Amino acid sequence: MCRLPIKACQQNTHTKVSTEHNKECLINISKYKFSLVISGLTNILKNVNNMRIFGETAEKNLYLSQLIILDTLEKCLAGQPKDTMRLDETMLVKQLLPEICHFIHTYREGNQHAAELRSSASGVLFSLSCNNFNAVFSRISTRLQELTVCSEDNADVHDIELLQYISVDCSKLKRLLQETVFKFKALKKVAQLAVINSLEKAFWNWVENYPDEFTKLYQTPQTDMADCAEKLFDLVDGFAESTKRKAAVWPLQIILLVLCPEIIQDIAKDVVEETKMNKKLFLDNLRKALAGHSGSRQLTESAAIACVKLCKASTYINWEDNSVIFLLVQSMVVDLKNLLFNPSKPFSRGNQNADVDLMIDCLVSCFRINPHNNQHFKICLAQNSPSTFHYVLVNSLHRIITNSALDWWPRIDAVYCHAVELRSMFSDTLHRAMQGCGAHPAIRMTPSLTFKEKMTSLKFKEKPTDLETRSYKFLLLSLVKLIHADPKLLLCNPRKQGPDSQGSTAELISGLVQLVPQSSMPDIAQEAMEALLVLHQLDSIDLWNPDAPIETFWEISSQMLFYICKKLTSHQILSSTEILKWLREILICRNKFLLKTKQSDRSSCHFLLLYDVSGSGTSQISLDHDEMIRCAPGATLRKGKGNSSMESTTGCSGTPICRQAQTKLEVALYMFLWSPDIEAVLVAMSCFRHLCEEADIRCGVDEVSVHNFLPNYNTFMEFASVSNMMSTGRAALQKRVMALLRRIEHPTAGNTEAWEDTHAKWEQATKLILNYPKTKMEDGQVTESLHKTIVKRRMSHVSGGGSIDLSDTESLQEWINMTGFLCALGGVCLQHRSSAGLATYSPPMGPLNERKGSMISMVSTEGSVETPVSKFIDRLLTLMVCNHEKVGLQIRTNIKDLVGLELSPALYPMLFNKLKNTISKFFDSQGQVLLTDTNTQFVEQTIAIMKNLLDNHTEGSSEHLGQASIETMMLNLVRYVRVLGNLVHAIQIKTKLCQLVEVMMERRDDLSFCQEMKFRNKMVEYLTDWVMGTSNQATDEDVKCLTRDLDQASMEAVVSLLAGLPLQPEEGDGVELMEAKSQLFLK
Repeated sequence: MCRLPIKACQQNTHTKVSTEHNKECLINISKYKFSLVISGLTNILKNVNNMRIFGETAEKNLYLSQLIILDTLEKCLAGQPKDTMRLDETMLVKQLLPEICHFIHTYREGNQHAAELRSSASGVLFSLSCNNFNAVFSRISTRLQELTVCSEDNADVHDIELLQYISVDCSKLKRLLQETVFKFKALKKVAQLAVINSLEKAFWNWVENYPDEFTKLYQTPQTDMADCAEKLFDLVDGFAESTKRKAAVWPLQIILLVLCPEIIQDIAKDVVEETKMNKKLFLDNLRKALAGHSGSRQLTESAAIACVKLCKASTYINWEDNSVIFLLVQSMVVDLKNLLFNPSKPFSRGNQNADVDLMIDCLVSCFRINPHNNQHFKICLAQNSPSTFHYVLVNSLHRIITNSALDWWPRIDAVYCHAVELRSMFSDTLHRAMQGCGAHPAIRMTPSLTFKEKMTSLKFKEKPTDLETRSYKFLLLSLVKLIHADPKLLLCNPRKQGPDSQGSTAELISGLVQLVPQSSMPDIAQEAMEALLVLHQLDSIDLWNPDAPIETFWEISSQMLFYICKKLTSHQILSSTEILKWLREILICRNKFLLKTKQSDRSSCHFLLLYDVSGSGTSQISLDHDEMIRCAPGATLRKGKGNSSMESTTGCSGTPICRQAQTKLEVALYMFLWSPDIEAVLVAMSCFRHLCEEADIRCGVDEVSVHNFLPNYNTFMEFASVSNMMSTGRAALQKRVMALLRRIEHPTAGNTEAWEDTHAKWEQATKLILNYPKTKMEDGQVTESLHKTIVKRRMSHVSGGGSIDLSDTESLQEWINMTGFLCALGGVCLQHRSSAGLATYSPPMGPLNERKGSMISMVSTEGSVETPVSKFIDRLLTLMVCNHEKVGLQIRTNIKDLVGLELSPALYPMLFNKLKNTISKFFDSQGQVLLTDTNTQFVEQTIAIMKNLLDNHTEGSSEHLGQASIETMMLNLVRYVRVLGNLVHAIQIKTKLCQLVEVMMERRDDLSFCQEMKFRNKMVEYLTDWVMGTSNQATDEDVKCLTRDLDQASMEAVVSLLAGLPLQPEEGDGVELMEAKSQLFLK
């Protein structure tokens, strides 16, 4: 129970996974300890229901908790062992049933959670009744009996309504009918109406769950079932004295008539028996009302409902078993469709949901009866038809696809001919939905035939109202679900040439891709991801453009990849981790297609040529939001901001976008490595495996080296192997990430752009941190609240102008991770900078003159123009002495550790020179020390960083340590520290400096010295002054102890300096030199 949202309060990925795991365990345990588990869950449900809650968040958590418990109960009951004891059944009824009924009975109209809870509770009741029907039926029967003697007009009929939710097979339905026949007359009107309404739904529970039993009813008629149905028909026929009552009972009467196959045949004859005349009269009245001749709108609406039920029931009957019922349907279906699908006079009963359900049932049933008569489809597809018609059509098609239980039901391929109109409907609905919710307007491409052509320019420019936007969103969700259910329905291109096929596929996929990052429509975004996954399955990709599948695949899939990764790197997507997981699945699908293509036709290696492995191509495109996808084979790909263009050829269509997509994907994966969300980091690391797999597939044809595709292939594979470390803590994982980043050997467009973009975000975040809480107050409470609730764990959103709240530890942690990332990867970017003159890479984001401060720009770096890496190191040095009142200590500590332990060895020379230059400013022109607290702090930090750096033996450090001399810096450190005095802090700094000197001498072979002997002698001269200085004079015991530590540290430092050191005093003549050496020795 402690894992439930109502208890855990904050829900993150870990708690959700844990809750799902607990559910699975309980479901498995229930197979062996059924009573114990059900009893326990029932008690938890009781306790949760009795909780007192306050506030919207608590209410939502209560609702989520109830749903979790109900879902677990349903699954446990569905797997109930057959040998459950009678005692257990009694316990279930006494304990669980009242709790379930509570949710069903207390349904509140308009409550956003009530409908879902009711649906979940009805699922539990259905599962409960499967194996415990007697217990549930007993409750219903008892209530029926009570109502026969009840004198109240407004009696409680909730228990009778349970009939709608229970599982019934043929024999159980018969029992319900018999019970109703026996007690119907004695019931009050309110109870009779409740029974009439509930029995009709019970019938559909039977037909939809046991369709074979209903079909068999028409193959082998069951007299007892027909007798019960006929008796009840006569009873309710007698009950229907008024127009209002007739309207209430007609839907049940048509069902009761369907249960009597022989009566249907009898009343179809010219001569009908007296006892069956009321059935024939009922059908005549039904036809009359349907045609609008009854004089009552109420009866017309009821006739429409009854006829739809008849049509639906007839689809479960094989026409060979009973042709009469189909003749009955044919006599009504024309009038029915004219009533329900009349664009000039839409059918409405004041309850839109019920009307839509009725129309969907009608459309699906008509399709199943006669799939080739699709005139009503054309009415619903028409652009000027009501939006309700569009919604009904799309949901009807979805039901046809997902529900095909019977062999004789026609399949959806009969509707493939309408793919063009459906794609047009999707494009138009997408545009209107995006326009209505204030999002960037949908990508505009070549207009798609009928749907858009009929649109007036005035109507197109009008911004939809809130109500219209809501209806467009519902329609859009249904359309995306339709694509998910059967992508062929919208991919089909009858009589279209290759370029047209590719263009329509590109438009479809681009529309779905735009929906993925839409935080204002999360349910649509999730469904769009699922649809895109289905579109990337092998059989779907082949349909993108059957004339040129490989070229089309590269072009469209790469543009999709580029767009999504661009959005991910902006860090403005709330569900970025979920999108990254989805992207991993897309990469898997891409690799499957490449592997299949490679294996099926080894002689054709177009897919290998689609990516310029030589790296010599300098043409580029920049895809902005408005022209993400625009091209077909042979068409011109235009640059987003430049003037040049590139003609794509059949042989290498999409080469630039393939290269850009790969670059952008690398950038996205690199930038997720500094996320504070452990799961996001691990998912990003696992994605590197699929990059490597793609390179393996593409290089395997002509034995091209895999490193031509992925220069850092080996390190990527290491990233992938580390992604399995699910139990790793955040700090350990980041340490491993930084170690791997230091092993990146080759500068690429991806890692360079990732470093640059991260550096820009880091600079922005650093400014916000240093200005906190000033920034927070300026931005105001609205921005702060928005940040807390929406961008809780994505601090990089501040680069877009957001605020920061340092009480949120995730924000500071992300800044720390970014700092480590920049330190670890900075070396390879510096390497790229130094070799820029030889580079052949073309920047991925527009023309060169628009790349601000790019390290890989093809421009000269004459003079003292600072690189971004140099600026970054400068910024780190200033943060070494950050005195921010809230986070100053944390920043100083993390900078010290990250620079000392995680910095790329390639940056050591730059760091040494900058430290030397900074410390040299701590002395005036005469060499006197400028003693300040900030300078002292900087010196202390430098000592700690240098010790960590030399002590760490980072891989590759030996190669770079000697590229810059540290003599001057070390001497200046000693000169500064020696004037600090003998206070506790000063003694501690001196001790650390002595330890640094000792470590420096241990790494002597890796370091370079300009005048080593002179330097070491000078250091000895300085440090010997500290030995036995004041340890005996100190009065404070702590100071004495520290001074002894200094004595020991300085002696050990001097020993390390003197090892093998010739005496080399300051310059002088021969006599003075010998005397100086003697004095040095004596000293």
